Amino acid sequence: MKEKAENVLRKALAVIAVALFAVCAAAAAVFVPSAHARAEGLNTEGKSAYLVDAATGTVLYAKNENARLPIASMVKIMTVLLTLEAVDRGELSLDEEVYVSENAASMGGSQIFLDAGTRHRAADLLKSVVVASANDSCVALAERISGSVEGFVNDMNARAAELGMKDTNFVNCTGLPAAEGFSTAKDVSVMFREVIKHPVYFEDAGVWLEDYTHPDGRLTTMTNTNELVRFYNGCDGGKTGFTSEAKFCLSATAERDGLRIVAVVIGADSSKGRFNAVSTMFNYAFGNFRSQKFVAAGESVGDVRVSGGKERRVDVTVSEDVTVLVPRNDKSEAELRIELPDRIKAPVKAGDAVGKGYVVREGNIEREFDLVAARDVERASLWDLIKRIGSPR
Repeated sequence: MKEKAENVLRKALAVIAVALFAVCAAAAAVFVPSAHARAEGLNTEGKSAYLVDAATGTVLYAKNENARLPIASMVKIMTVLLTLEAVDRGELSLDEEVYVSENAASMGGSQIFLDAGTRHRAADLLKSVVVASANDSCVALAERISGSVEGFVNDMNARAAELGMKDTNFVNCTGLPAAEGFSTAKDVSVMFREVIKHPVYFEDAGVWLEDYTHPDGRLTTMTNTNELVRFYNGCDGGKTGFTSEAKFCLSATAERDGLRIVAVVIGADSSKGRFNAVSTMFNYAFGNFRSQKFVAAGESVGDVRVSGGKERRVDVTVSEDVTVLVPRNDKSEAELRIELPDRIKAPVKAGDAVGKGYVVREGNIEREFDLVAARDVERASLWDLIKRIGSPR
């Protein structure tokens, strides 16, 4: 009887805790620095600009961020993303030899001069896109992944829709001038933040100068179009763009002391202007904010009982680093709060959400995140349950 009363009380307290967190979440403003309030002295060159914390998406600066504009070769950010995701799904190997069609070899603009009928490692083609903005490599990868450029463009727009990029329309995979192709500084930041979640991207993005070796031994020198990887401390990735219509564009990322940021500028009047604009945004972010990490991806934050499982408990973790962005002059303390059920039912898959975590500062919820199962737990068989009879819990 006493045990039953304790269970009822425990469940009641859990319900009250959930309700209190819901009230806090509705009443308290999640920490999102106002770009206009906090960056009054910041005014960058270009038609539009956007600056965000890569981990949380917190907006630090915005200028005409939803203006639909041509973005030139920044379109290739989505081309790179779909390539990396095809590799993740096992649909493409970076070691695979990709065929170069007449169509791919005929691309103008920036290129590495692929010969039609040759085959190249997917990893090499991808590197030439990331480093040298190679249009011919883009088309070769697009045709391999989706069967045709048209099919790939459809996939690009479908992925953009999944990411919530409501003000973007892709018409090719290269960014070469074409009617009805547009995006925004905000949308560019969204797809670029997805790209930089892939560690392999940074293996190519930081290359400054490198020769591309063709099957016949011919060399094409690739120079990184993003000068900031060489001249800005902490910048390790980015994508430039230029056409006479789009003018000079750049999306880039930089990291210092655990704080990674993404900056985008569209429509600067000169190449120097786009690099200055992004550098200015980088300086503002690093000068005014810091990143505070609470839990690392994969780190255990506890465990939970599994009903009917082969194992009685499963460790609980997070799928991504849990960080919050903090103004440098903010000395307040934040705490991590964990909310887990008393038990969950088998079967359990690694990555299944099993609870909630919160970063709380001065009573306000700054960040809410899922707590996930660290491994699979299969449903127990009858024999498993028989063996368990009498064993300690």
